[in-house]
Amino acid sequence: MSLRLGVHVGQQNMSMDTMRALWRKLDEKVDWISAWDHFYEAPPAGGTLDHFEAMATLGALAAETRKARLGVLVLYVGYRNPASIAKAAATLDHISGGRFELGLGAGWHEQEAIACGYDFPSVGTRLDMLDEASTIIRGMLTQDRTTFTGKHFSVDNVSNLPIPVQKRMPIWIGGLGEKKTLKLVAKHADGWNAAYTSVDNFSRLSGILDQWCEKQDRDPATLDRSINLTFNLGITQAEVDAERENLRAAWGPVAKRIESGALLCTPTEAVDRINAYREAGASMINIALRAPWNEAALDVYLEEVIPAARG
Repeated sequence: MSLRLGVHVGQQNMSMDTMRALWRKLDEKVDWISAWDHFYEAPPAGGTLDHFEAMATLGALAAETRKARLGVLVLYVGYRNPASIAKAAATLDHISGGRFELGLGAGWHEQEAIACGYDFPSVGTRLDMLDEASTIIRGMLTQDRTTFTGKHFSVDNVSNLPIPVQKRMPIWIGGLGEKKTLKLVAKHADGWNAAYTSVDNFSRLSGILDQWCEKQDRDPATLDRSINLTFNLGITQAEVDAERENLRAAWGPVAKRIESGALLCTPTEAVDRINAYREAGASMINIALRAPWNEAALDVYLEEVIPAARG
């Protein structure tokens, strides 16, 4: 199975100039660069860190890079009207020359949503919103005109001109929910993204996704599958131990779960960990960067780990 290796860059706690320089560096080394969709920092810290908005950031990312595929993992559909998302996605595809891939999700960052004045309904309602939004967005990215009337979102004979550069822009749906999220992946998406979960759980969920594909009369092989791993690489074991303490301090009560999906190891061990996810069915593996990170460890990852994993 071919494997894409990417970097999921959290647009927080650094200047735009610093982030743009990072994108240019990554563009020469990786297959994928993405941003996330938050108004506050992640993990939540009460809006105490500098943080840039996603759509504007993606426009800059699309203009700054030339080679890597670009994405967002993932846009919460409760923050924007689906027609607006489809229009922005088509625009980003043109800015990037046909390199953009759209990620959608049901959201999780309740703290930022409430602070910014957004409703944050139950997860069941948010997943219903994701279902409707995905239907509208797929229509607007592939059809001349789209009409849809739902409980949460509607469009009336809407066009989306210019259409994307790509004949079919990939749509990713992110999440770990077995009963509804993975069903929506099988129904709507070209790819599934899981964040910060163990190899064993990724493999188990991938099997459940196969079952949902079969219920939808869909070939499971038509779905890409990706994993985001927090970047906690250390060149020495002492650095790994320090990264573990930093992770636990940042994530608090959920640190154990996050740690199970972290690249919390030395470079040699990182290659083995990447291979384990590949064997579990991952077609893309992204490291999630949150500033500040170990710059020397990142350089080793880009210069040594990625070539070894690809080889």
